[in-house]
Amino acid sequence: MSVLRSRFKQSFSTLGVNFANPGLRRVQLAWMSTMVGQWAYYIALAVYAYDIGGAPAVGLVGLIRTIPAAVSAPFSSLLSDRYPRERVMLVAQVGRLITLVVSAAALAGDAPAWVIFAGAGVMTILGTAIKPAQAAMLPSLASTPEELTAANVTFSSVESISLFTGPALGGLLLAVTDEAVVFLVAAGGAAFAALLIARVRTEAAARERERRTGPFLAELSAGYRTIGSEPGLRVVAGLWAAHWLVAGAVHVLLVAAALELLDLGESGVGLLSAAIGVGGMVGTFVAFGLVTGERLAINFATGLLIRGFALGLVGVWPEPAVAFALLFINGIGNTIIDASGSTLLQRMVRDEVRARVFGALQGVLILGLGIGTIAIPVVIELAGVRAALIVTGAVLVGLTLLSARSLARMRPPAPVPEETLDLLRSIPIFAPLPASTVEYLAGSMTSVKQPAGAVVFRQGEAGDRYYLVETGEVEVSVDGSVASTLARGEGFGEIALLRDVPRTATVTAKTDVTLHALDRDDFIAAVSGHSASAEAADTVIADRLGAAGPEVTRV
Repeated sequence: MSVLRSRFKQSFSTLGVNFANPGLRRVQLAWMSTMVGQWAYYIALAVYAYDIGGAPAVGLVGLIRTIPAAVSAPFSSLLSDRYPRERVMLVAQVGRLITLVVSAAALAGDAPAWVIFAGAGVMTILGTAIKPAQAAMLPSLASTPEELTAANVTFSSVESISLFTGPALGGLLLAVTDEAVVFLVAAGGAAFAALLIARVRTEAAARERERRTGPFLAELSAGYRTIGSEPGLRVVAGLWAAHWLVAGAVHVLLVAAALELLDLGESGVGLLSAAIGVGGMVGTFVAFGLVTGERLAINFATGLLIRGFALGLVGVWPEPAVAFALLFINGIGNTIIDASGSTLLQRMVRDEVRARVFGALQGVLILGLGIGTIAIPVVIELAGVRAALIVTGAVLVGLTLLSARSLARMRPPAPVPEETLDLLRSIPIFAPLPASTVEYLAGSMTSVKQPAGAVVFRQGEAGDRYYLVETGEVEVSVDGSVASTLARGEGFGEIALLRDVPRTATVTAKTDVTLHALDRDDFIAAVSGHSASAEAADTVIADRLGAAGPEVTRV
């Protein structure tokens, strides 16, 4: 209990720092504005679809919203790994604003239904550019790993608050106005979000990504290949897709349950969704106590089980008061899923492919959303709303239990000691890097111990690692003559890696030494991807080559 209290205290302290960070604060407020408007829009869109064609029409809207987005997600996320992520988000928000205004005008002018449905597809496509960019940008805005964790919990809380206020706003507006007015209110939210994002600036490395391109198909598929190559990522992506499959089903189920099962009327659709949002807000407190621990995968599974059981029990006991209580619990599970899953992935994936991984994941999630939206009207038609609720919950519970063994073995990257982080930050080459990149590099390093007199590497050998001295001293010799002595906090080996030449010197342990070794690929990706770090490396290389003499400089 004292450990849990300590986690809560640390998390809320970090939360205060999180809100004091201007970049994080603006992105969070922009996301809240986006989500409130989006949920109000979805409620109005669902009611409009139901009015003209019942549950199948709501399912059709889900299909239109999901398939184009699933196809576009890899393309839009590639933009976020190649251009400043705040710029991608700004363009997408302006596009959402225009689409919502046009949709509202079409609705007010009694345009054909396909025009409104097409607008829903465009909205989702634009959304695939926002969330991966935001998830990938978050580690660059956060100054510490703890602040990143708190930021993810905050974003989950923002989504929960939006899930409460957005549908409630949509339901209230529908009670006194019509769908076109709700669309315009959502457009106002997009405009406010665009103004906030316009004031966000990320690290200089974001601009460097514009210059680093490779074969188009390889770049486009990098996110999927990264997920496919990591068993842990595959399990998380699969279960998250199941979570969104259920979310797609819930979009239809809430409409059907409010109008057919619980007799709550049109405004009841928004109220049922709001119950999930209120639960998500309360779930924030639970998430703060969980996601600061090391069992993120288990916490992720716990959220899935909570959501599945709560949703299924609505079908078992279809009373309005009970339904509101169970959907409240469902919202708690949602927050735990989002906070623990996002933190886990951000800590596992490198910055240069992070947006594409989240984009690939989003494509899979949207596909799951579409399948859920399409399949559930069939279940409702064959078995009724109650059975559909029970089946939907059981699917999520069953898939989670089947993955229990894999989740129990899964561990996030171990927290890196602050002493190691400080040692890495003391190197001029690494000092300009974002906190998330430094943490990734520190976690990727391996410890190498060498006795006095041992050769670390010889002049003329191929370079495969960068080294950092933790304890002891090493001697650097060029053509048999000692050029320098390096001690704690000094690094070596960067010349061969960045210049793609053989080792220009021999390094020998002067005393017993403990070194940190960083593999070539990780070192090059981090340093070459950040302009200030690359410049610092060039300065170090120039100084060392100059001191070594003209023969080495010419190598």
